[in-house]
Amino acid sequence: MKFQKITAAFTADNPALAEERICDVFFSLGLTGVECSVPLDEPDEGFGTHTLALPSENAIVGYMAETQLSDAVLDDLLHRFQDLKNAGIQVALRFDTVDDQQWAEAWKKHFHVMRITDRIVVKPAWKAFDPAPDDIVIHLDPGMAFGTGTHPSTCMCIRQIEKNLVPGQRFLDVGCGSGILMIAAAKLGAAKLTGIDTDRIAVDITRENLGKNLVPLDRCFLFTGTLDQVPPVLYDLIAANIIAQTIAAIMKDIKKCMAPHGRAILSGIIQERLPEVTQALFCHDLEIMHQDTSGEWVTLTVVHKN
Repeated sequence: MKFQKITAAFTADNPALAEERICDVFFSLGLTGVECSVPLDEPDEGFGTHTLALPSENAIVGYMAETQLSDAVLDDLLHRFQDLKNAGIQVALRFDTVDDQQWAEAWKKHFHVMRITDRIVVKPAWKAFDPAPDDIVIHLDPGMAFGTGTHPSTCMCIRQIEKNLVPGQRFLDVGCGSGILMIAAAKLGAAKLTGIDTDRIAVDITRENLGKNLVPLDRCFLFTGTLDQVPPVLYDLIAANIIAQTIAAIMKDIKKCMAPHGRAILSGIIQERLPEVTQALFCHDLEIMHQDTSGEWVTLTVVHKN
C-alpha cells in the first residue's frame, strides 16, 4: 500500500500551541502515524537521553493511505491550514509518497522507552530495558496507528486508568489505536476489555500488541466501527483518547455505555475545544470529577451527576 507523507513545517510565536493546533487538524481528518518534529525537553536519565539531534525546523508529519478520497482530504487540509494564519501560525506543506515498509522504519528512531507513571513503562520491542521489580512494562509496536504512549494525552489517560481502574472491572477503549490503553488496563487487572476503532489497521495492530503483552484474547472483544454499533454492555471504566469534536458528538453513546457508578476518561482535547466537551457533558447529565492538563492538552475524568 502507498501512503502520502504530509509534512507541515510551521513558524509561530507560540510553537507549543501551534503543535497542538496542527495535530488537531491531522487527527480530525484521520491522518495516522503522526510525528512531532519539534524541540522538546529531554527524557529522564536512562530513557534515551541525548540520543537525537534537535530538528532543523518545527514540523508535524502525518500519513494518509492513498485512496479515491485522498484528494478531498488534502483539499480540506489546505483550507484548515489557511485558517490557522488567523492564529499567527504559518504552515508550509510538503508531500511525499512512501510505502508501508518505509513508514514503519521511519518512526522507529523517534520512539524510546518511556516511564509514564511510577510503575508503568512503555517499551518498544527493539529497545533494551531492565525493569524494577514493581514495574508494569507495556511492550508496544504502534505500527500504522497513533498512540506510542509518548503523547501528553495518552500519558494522562494512562495515569487516570491507573488511578481509577479497580481489578475485575470491565474496560472500554474508544479509538483503540495501538492498543496501549487496553494493555495498561489489562495489566492493572481489568477482567473484560473491549476496544473499538473505525480504522481496521488500528484494530489489527491492537490485537497484535495484546498478544505481545500476553493479554488473553478471550478477555478481549475488538470491533471495527463506531460506538453506537457496539453490543450494549455497561462498562465500569471507559477511555476515549480521540479529539474534542468527536468526543462531544458521541457523548450520548459514551453515557449509554457507562455503568451506574462508572467513570469515563476523555482525552485528546485541546484547551480551546474544551467548551464543546463541557457543553456536551452538561447536556447528557455528566460531570467532571477530575481534570488534568499538559500544555494545551486536557484530560477529563467524568461521572454521572448525583
